[in-house]
Amino acid sequence: MPHFTPGRPPTIYDVAALSGVGRTTVSRVLNGDAHVAEATRERVQAAVRKLRYRVNPQARLLAGGRPHALMVIYPVNDEVGPNTWYNLLIESGALRACGKAGLQLIMQQVFPHSLSKRARVMELIDNHACDGMILAPPFSDDAELIAMIKARHMPLACLAAGPATRDLAPGVGIDDEAAGYDLTRYLLDQGHRRFAFMDGLKDHLSASLRYAGFRRALQDAGLDPDEAATARGNLTFLGGQDQLPVLLAQRPTAVICANDDMAAGALYRAHQLGVKTPDEVSIVGFDDAPFTQMVWPPLTTISQPVFAMAQRVVDIVVQVISDPHAPVDYELVPHRIVRRDSAAPPASG
Repeated sequence: MPHFTPGRPPTIYDVAALSGVGRTTVSRVLNGDAHVAEATRERVQAAVRKLRYRVNPQARLLAGGRPHALMVIYPVNDEVGPNTWYNLLIESGALRACGKAGLQLIMQQVFPHSLSKRARVMELIDNHACDGMILAPPFSDDAELIAMIKARHMPLACLAAGPATRDLAPGVGIDDEAAGYDLTRYLLDQGHRRFAFMDGLKDHLSASLRYAGFRRALQDAGLDPDEAATARGNLTFLGGQDQLPVLLAQRPTAVICANDDMAAGALYRAHQLGVKTPDEVSIVGFDDAPFTQMVWPPLTTISQPVFAMAQRVVDIVVQVISDPHAPVDYELVPHRIVRRDSAAPPASG
């Protein structure tokens, strides 16, 4: 039996749930489409009457089986701000795909640590703010939020979800644990044995998975991962500047940063401290952001195709809207190491 929250007006998703059809079918009935089966039409109309549902004339409903607006839910907080390179690449890729499909894109900031974050997303759904939703991390790792969105029958896809939520909704991402392993293995093969890892925000699962891959690679090489220096940054350029001296105190020959923003900040602080990169310490990152070729030395990093991933996740949510009952799996896309000048074999001795 569909669950309806007392005190809020019924939505088109409630009508769809009660009548046992998809949102597209409800929209077709409400718009007088003559090609809907009579039995289906009667079920939808009965649900409309029972719920006392009224069509919102401002709502952007489906026309011809295509959505008018997709919404990306992405994080913002006072410390990091909304416009990391990662978020900008998501927006650019999603905007490109939406533009090609004739869709509107809405980028919606939500505070990930707010106690009302899930309620805020539900409010957006109940207000007919969009026809399909995309969750960026860390929201794509929130199993409870995903369940709530699906209960509203909102078409959904996830970007860069962790292993725990990949079976809950379709989407696209890389294997962050494997990427962390591969980057560490690359440095091990160069001869590095003294490592440091600059982690991300506590709730950033992608960074945590990269750290898990880092630890596994050290274990496989016969090294104790607990002996590696660690520091928690905030995924920003300033965070990389602040945390590098903490790590350098342990005299590592290689510093792995959980994203490129922190790696760029670490490079800058190394210059300030007179520490030569890569002669005295190698510094590497993740994401292959556009600026990684512009810093000095150019940054060795893991490339995940964020722009292409954002394009693909738009295609996936449109597919879900077009056929809500068709099985759509979560897709893992390849990552690769981009070898530049910020990493080199350690100096002898």
